[in-house]
Amino acid sequence: MSNSKNVAAILGPTIVAMVASEFPLVQPHLYDTQIPPVVYLSGTLMFVGGLVVVRVHNQWKRDWTVLVTLSGWFFLLLGLFRMFAAGAYQRGLASTSATTFLVVEGMLAILGLVMTFHAYRRDRK
Repeated sequence: MSNSKNVAAILGPTIVAMVASEFPLVQPHLYDTQIPPVVYLSGTLMFVGGLVVVRVHNQWKRDWTVLVTLSGWFFLLLGLFRMFAAGAYQRGLASTSATTFLVVEGMLAILGLVMTFHAYRRDRK
């Protein structure tokens, strides 16, 4: 469990910070002028981060720790997609509705908050 808490203590707040910094009220034009090389670079960083999480924490228990593993796989796969299809990803993001974007961002924020909560809460003994 301590490995799960250690990874979640980094991953949870990182997801929350990323979602908060991308929120349209904070940076309304963040994705307006993205170019494929920037999408590729962020994909490479996502891939590396996801790969680290998967290598360190690849546990499939039926509790909150599976969120850590699923997040690692999600970022690994999304990073690969952004690396190999940067132009398609950028065009798809440009045509995504604001509602869809907010729903996805909200789900990611909840995921990050749940992991952060479990990582920093005191264990019952």
